[in-house]
Amino acid sequence: MRMSNIAKQIAPGLALQKVDERIMTLNVGPQHPGSGHMRIIVQIDGDKIVACDPDPGYVHRGEEKMAEYRNYIQNIPHLERPVIHDSCNILYPYCLATEEILHIEVPERAKYVRVIAAELNRCVYTLYWLAIYGIFLGHSTMFMWPTGDRELLIDLLEKMTGARVTHAYFVPGGVRNDLPANFEDVCLRQVDYFEKRIRAYADIFYDNPILISRTRDAGTLSRQDAVRLGTTGSVLRASGVDYDIRKKEPYDCYDSLDFETSVLKSGDAYARSKVPWLDMLESCRIIRDALSKMPQSGSVRVKLKPNPKGDEMTSYKRVESGRGTLGCYVVSDGKPEPYRVKMSVGSFRNLISLPYLLKGEKLGNMPAVYWSLNYWPVEADR
Repeated sequence: MRMSNIAKQIAPGLALQKVDERIMTLNVGPQHPGSGHMRIIVQIDGDKIVACDPDPGYVHRGEEKMAEYRNYIQNIPHLERPVIHDSCNILYPYCLATEEILHIEVPERAKYVRVIAAELNRCVYTLYWLAIYGIFLGHSTMFMWPTGDRELLIDLLEKMTGARVTHAYFVPGGVRNDLPANFEDVCLRQVDYFEKRIRAYADIFYDNPILISRTRDAGTLSRQDAVRLGTTGSVLRASGVDYDIRKKEPYDCYDSLDFETSVLKSGDAYARSKVPWLDMLESCRIIRDALSKMPQSGSVRVKLKPNPKGDEMTSYKRVESGRGTLGCYVVSDGKPEPYRVKMSVGSFRNLISLPYLLKGEKLGNMPAVYWSLNYWPVEADR
C-alpha cells in the first residue's frame, strides 16, 4: 500500500492535492543522493511544502521469501544484508525466534558476548547515519569525524567476528566463536576513547548554530501523534515516550545491565537527531557493564546437528535496533527450512510520519526533517 493511501485514511488533508497553477510537483529521488534510494513526491506552493508522498520500494531484496528456501543456519548470511552496518541487531530477533522453535538455551557467556557485539554494531550504524546527516546539512566535518571514529569500533568487531562489515556472527544457539585473547582490555580502551570522541560532537555539531537553526522546531511530532502513528525508536523517544525494548522486554542479559533510556520531549528534528547520539553514550555504558559481569569462561554456542528441525509452531521476538523496534516472526512446519519469515522494521514504521512532518515546512528543510527519522531504505525494502 502506498504511503499516500495510508495517510489518506488517517488524515485526508495530508494526501497529494489536485495540481493547480500554483502547485508544483517534484520527484526527489530515487537517484537523488538526498532521498536515500527512495522517491519522495513533494508538492510545493512557492517554497512551502503542501503535501508529501514517500514512495519506497526501489531497493527491494526479497529477503523474507529467500528465507523459505534455506535452513535455519543458512539464512544467517543473507538476512543481515538489509542493514549491513547493523548486522548483529538485524540477526538478533531471528536468532531469538529460531532458538524458541528449536528449544535451545543459549549459554550465559554467549548472552553477554551478543550484547557487546550488538551495542558496538548499534554505534557503527549510528555513526554512519550521523555522518550522512552532517553532509545533508552541509557540515562536512560532521561527515569526516563519525566516519573516522567508526573505524575504532569496526576494528573491535573484526577482532570478535573475523569480518569488518557483514559479520554473520549471531547464530541460533549463541555466537560463532568466542572472544579473542585480551579482547576485554582492548575493548575497554577503545570504548573509553570513543566516548570522549562522541562527547566532542556536542561542541562541533549539537551546539552549532547552523544545526540548531535548521532543525529546532522543524518537523515537530507531538507525543500523541508519535504514539498514534506507531513510530518507534529514536523518533518515538524524541517525542517524550519512554519506550525501549531493552528495558520493557529485556532479552538475553539486558535485564542485568545498568543503563538508561534516552528520552527528549520537543519532538522536532533536533531532538530526533540527538537521541541516537545519547544512545551511543548509553551503549558505552552497557559494554563496560557487560564486560565486567560476563562469565570469564564457558561455552558461547550450542552445537546443532545438520539441518535442525523444530516443532510445528510460531515464534515472534523483537529487539531494539539502531532504527527502533525490530521484530521477526518465524513459522515452523517441522522442516529444516522455516515455512515463513516476516520482519517488522523500525524504518518502515517511522516513514508514515514523513507526510505529517513535512507539511507546511520549507523545501530547504526537507533533508533535515527526512533524515532525522533515522530511516534506512534497504531495511524498509527488505
